[in-house]
Amino acid sequence: MSMEEYNELIQQRFKKLGEIGSMGIKPFAGKFDCSTNSQALHAAHGNTAKEALEQERVTVTVAGRIMAMRSFGKASFSHIQDGSGRIQLYFQKNTLGDAAYDLFRKFDIGDIIGVTGFLFRTKTNELTIDVERCTLLTKSLRPLPEKWHGLTDVEIRYRQRYVDLIVNPEVRQVFTLRSRIIQSVRNFLNSRGFLEVETPMMQTVPGGATARPFKTHHNALDMDLYLRIAPELYLKRLLVGGFERVFEINRNFRNEGISTWHNPEFTMLEFYMAYADYRDLITMTEELVSTVAREVLGTTEVPYNGRTIQLAAPWKRITFLDSLREAGVSEDVLADTEKARSQARKLGASLKGGEPHGKVLNELFEALVEPNIVQPTFITDYPTDISPLSKKREDDPAFVERFELFVAGKELANAFSELNDPVDQKERFEKQLTEREAGDDEAHMMDADFIRALEYGMPPAAGEGIGIDRLVMLLTGSTSIRDVILFPQMKKEKG
Repeated sequence: MSMEEYNELIQQRFKKLGEIGSMGIKPFAGKFDCSTNSQALHAAHGNTAKEALEQERVTVTVAGRIMAMRSFGKASFSHIQDGSGRIQLYFQKNTLGDAAYDLFRKFDIGDIIGVTGFLFRTKTNELTIDVERCTLLTKSLRPLPEKWHGLTDVEIRYRQRYVDLIVNPEVRQVFTLRSRIIQSVRNFLNSRGFLEVETPMMQTVPGGATARPFKTHHNALDMDLYLRIAPELYLKRLLVGGFERVFEINRNFRNEGISTWHNPEFTMLEFYMAYADYRDLITMTEELVSTVAREVLGTTEVPYNGRTIQLAAPWKRITFLDSLREAGVSEDVLADTEKARSQARKLGASLKGGEPHGKVLNELFEALVEPNIVQPTFITDYPTDISPLSKKREDDPAFVERFELFVAGKELANAFSELNDPVDQKERFEKQLTEREAGDDEAHMMDADFIRALEYGMPPAAGEGIGIDRLVMLLTGSTSIRDVILFPQMKKEKG
């Protein structure tokens, strides 16, 4: 359909709007009381025999959007769609009367109507409502796309999500599953004694991750603030305050690139447990993800991008260094920063020189290991250089008690035994400041109040972050993060 033809259809609808208004009909009505919905009707009467329906004469009132219309002179069929599904309607001129039937003939696909009638089955055995009364609830002034999946500009689906949801039932199903996944996560943690809390989204010092923040200004206080990149440091303040198990399902904001796995605004689960370490969270993470999969999908075998992901525990565990060895990195490269830097640059890493050894090794990991992980795998014991908030291993302080969970080539979770030594934490922050001054704008800032909180004493603890959007992607088989975020960030619309 050309733009000219599309605009002509809009003008025709505005003309109908005027005609309906001149008849004394409100084209944008108010409250309408429904007795049921399409899903409930199919569930209750989907197997009821034709003769039984005729005898019962079940009268119902439903509302929904017209998705199809077929007219045969003095009779018409239509399908309406509500929030639960679709059902067919049957309109007869003899039943409705001339005026009401002629009004119905002015309706368009996309209009929202309410109807009352009785159930019956057509000759093709389809459950249908024989309409006795029909009310226009909302006049649609723009036509729905004819072939939504055939649009060349697929980003219109994300930009006009409201239309995407109307015409693609499978899209609505993804977001229904997303809600159920989040509820299952919440139930899992509540049942284990975790307290759900809320922490500031605007912070004076953005912390808890290495990322570039969004900056804003508070006029009344005359101070700069940052949208949070993570709630971690506030949740750990609550551990100091005596809450021993806390979690937050939170919105984070990171001023970074957009990809199929990255959106600048995203949802994370973060939870913290006193008197535990990262080994406890490995077991808990297996249990959490597999439980959610069983509750929401009924299985722990999930199809994803042409493969079957096995979510039943146990999952593979391998150290950071051993994963590099498995990928073919030699011992001399693992031990020598310059050799590691040289190999990383050959693989396309952008390194300026002077980066700490652990950060260079992480470039090799991201190039050689991460993309090749398919089944759930815990990578453990990361370099201290890239883990400013993690507790060091007692047997080797160059590495920390930390794991990341990877599935289908991407990070799904990050966890560690929390650093609760204020002296060590301050030194780590100072090292991060040095890297920041050297040009790394994602390095961690100094948070003096967090150091002060640690000086009051934080119990030994373990904490974890799980990407909710990525978990939903995995469990719904979605290959783009935009498919699981209702309104993903987009470039400005042309014109």
